[in-house]
Amino acid sequence: MEAMVTPSRTPFSPFLSSQLKPIPKPNLHLHSPIPSPPPKDAAASSASAFTLQQTKEIHSHIIRTQFRPTNILPAQSSPQAQLNFLITSYIKNNTPSAALKLYAHMRETAASPDNFTVPSVLKACAQLSSLRHGMEIHGFVIKAGFPWDVFVNNSLMQMYSDCGSLVFASKLFDEMPDRDVVSWSTMIRSYAWCKLFDEAIELVREMLLSGIRPSEVAIINMLNLFADVGEFTKGRPVHTYLIKNSARESPSVNVTTALIDMYVKCGSISAARRVFDRMEEKSTASWAAMIAGFIRCRDMGTAMELLIEMRHNHVFPNEITMLSLVIECGSIGNLELGKWLHAYILRNGFRMSVALGTALVDMYCKCRDLRSAREMFDLMDGKDIAVWTAMIAGYAHTNCIKEAFDLFTQMKDANIKPNEITMVNLLSLCSETGALDRGRWIHACIDKQGIEMDVVLTTSLVDMYAKCGDINAAYAVFTQTTDRDVCMWNAMINGLAMNGYGEETINLFMEMEKVGVRPNNVTFIGVLRACSHSGLVEEGKQFFSFMEHDYGLVPKVEHYGCMVDLLGRAGHLDEAHELIRRMPNEPNVIIWGALLAACKVHKNPKLGELAAKELLKIEPHNSGYNILLSNIYAIDRRWSEVAEVRKSMKDTGIKKMPGMTAIEVNGVVHVFVMGDASHPQSKKIQAMLSEMQEKLKRAGHVADTSGVYLNIDEEEKETVLNYHSEKLAMAFGLISTPPRTPIRIVKNLRVCDDCHAATKLLSRIYGRVIIVRDRNRFHRFCEGSCSCQDYW
Repeated sequence: MEAMVTPSRTPFSPFLSSQLKPIPKPNLHLHSPIPSPPPKDAAASSASAFTLQQTKEIHSHIIRTQFRPTNILPAQSSPQAQLNFLITSYIKNNTPSAALKLYAHMRETAASPDNFTVPSVLKACAQLSSLRHGMEIHGFVIKAGFPWDVFVNNSLMQMYSDCGSLVFASKLFDEMPDRDVVSWSTMIRSYAWCKLFDEAIELVREMLLSGIRPSEVAIINMLNLFADVGEFTKGRPVHTYLIKNSARESPSVNVTTALIDMYVKCGSISAARRVFDRMEEKSTASWAAMIAGFIRCRDMGTAMELLIEMRHNHVFPNEITMLSLVIECGSIGNLELGKWLHAYILRNGFRMSVALGTALVDMYCKCRDLRSAREMFDLMDGKDIAVWTAMIAGYAHTNCIKEAFDLFTQMKDANIKPNEITMVNLLSLCSETGALDRGRWIHACIDKQGIEMDVVLTTSLVDMYAKCGDINAAYAVFTQTTDRDVCMWNAMINGLAMNGYGEETINLFMEMEKVGVRPNNVTFIGVLRACSHSGLVEEGKQFFSFMEHDYGLVPKVEHYGCMVDLLGRAGHLDEAHELIRRMPNEPNVIIWGALLAACKVHKNPKLGELAAKELLKIEPHNSGYNILLSNIYAIDRRWSEVAEVRKSMKDTGIKKMPGMTAIEVNGVVHVFVMGDASHPQSKKIQAMLSEMQEKLKRAGHVADTSGVYLNIDEEEKETVLNYHSEKLAMAFGLISTPPRTPIRIVKNLRVCDDCHAATKLLSRIYGRVIIVRDRNRFHRFCEGSCSCQDYW
């Protein structure tokens, strides 16, 4: 972007830019605050010393005495200064609504807000994420005649960024006639928050070329930016700048710590260690950053040595240190060190605060030790929403739907109001398990609890409905949302693609372009998948070309995987193989897996064997690839090789992933495997299976045994097909749900040819819509046909 533009005569007004749509700020936790200006009086500077109750008492006293001086505020305080003091105090006590009410009172009285009031009130808008109030205050700034006050403009930029409107923040920055270092730092940080790293880096370059000397906060923001990008080569110039200026001013401990953190997150642990060893003064944060770096690199021995050395140097880890180290263990899934840190915390008498307890619960959940996580959770007193959500998230990420929803019920019984993050985790769980009824119930809870529908939560709803097969509900939520970011567009595009709506996906992509939302790599994955599932080969090739030539997006391995899948499904196996050979990067399991699956469908044993052997070089113990290789040999009736693969699997302990199908009935998810007889209603299910088989035969169905890759006779193959998990789930659905209602099932593997043909007939025989989500896509069976048009 061109940052140094000459502002127009009329200052930017958000009311004149309704066509610009705000985009949401990512959920980040750490950022540097905008420095406040010197207070106008002593009262304002002491606002932080008062509790909320004291502030309310002062407020009441001012109202009763009609602004006569108190023994707390200086005698010379004007009514305006006293109101400014109250606004600041309310904000510092996290009561932004009261601050906004007081601001409204000032507007109605003679005590007009000034350029000290406005930044304070804008902080209240940011705390409430109230873009509407912030825009109204922006309008007042323009009318009041101080639109070019740099501090006011910095506060406006910060407010727009905090409220998720980067477009407004950027436009305001461009039109500012005077910018200080805070202006640049705020805009750089705002771009980084929204993951627009290229724009942020370009702004860093322009800032330095403009001769602006970065402050300590600005340097830390820049280093944090380069840490997020993960490329230390871009951060090295900042290190060089610090070295060149060290003769005039040595970098502070905070700056050096940020430099260590950048090198650590960029994977250069040796450079981080050199900076650390040269530090004359090391803070607790410096030690923590270095120890966290070795944890991240999985060098546990050095991490523990540093922790011991830290204590020998009389620098003792505090709660924040332990918190960061526990979080790091969770992020890399190191359960052993996480337990060691837990024991260290207990041995050294750390107070088990809610924050530390929550971090431990979260760490155990991410390491998939749910028993230890639940034990820690149950031992905690004064549990807040964060720890409840962490435990629910742990169950959600391991698809423990019953445990997650039971805990959610307990949370509500404990009068803990869920927040957006809680609901996002539950919706994600519903998406993975295909639990549409539970997902609808969560949607109703969101409305009933009055939870704010931010863009992340709305996107989760779109994703849940799409992945549960209710594409109409997904589209309804999508169209009812006014502020859509690229993630929401991607959720809808991928949802349409998964449900087999190829043309509709392409039309939505074109609409996305029209409204000015720039597609990213994920968008093109969705579009290419849509083309693949709908057989739109030429369209897929065009979009693959558009990526690089029209949008400057370099295709990643996922995009090549989509193209191999697209060509392979259409039977263009040689063209798919040639594309793999021309790839700039080494093909991975995604690429060879797509080719192997296509070879199995189109019965090309020679090329399939080549793909399978390449896969087994990369992942020799993957059961799926071994089974596919076995099936490739079976297609060619090479039974000796089939036996050899199966024996090798048995000898090395590789177990075949069982086919599983889940169905939700009355809010309970039931899971079936092939030949399952463990269900409480097994006898009724078996009776329904027999009825289904009888009616299928009458309808002329002949079992397709070509997908049974076993050296057994045809009758045995038919018996195997009759007890596939999806047929068991359908039988249970038929006996457990009212007539004419849809049946929805979720399968972890690709649906076989025989089950696909049988389900088409069953949808007509029983007058049911049957929706099946397999590993690749949705199939909507109705009146004897499938939405995939037999192309899957």
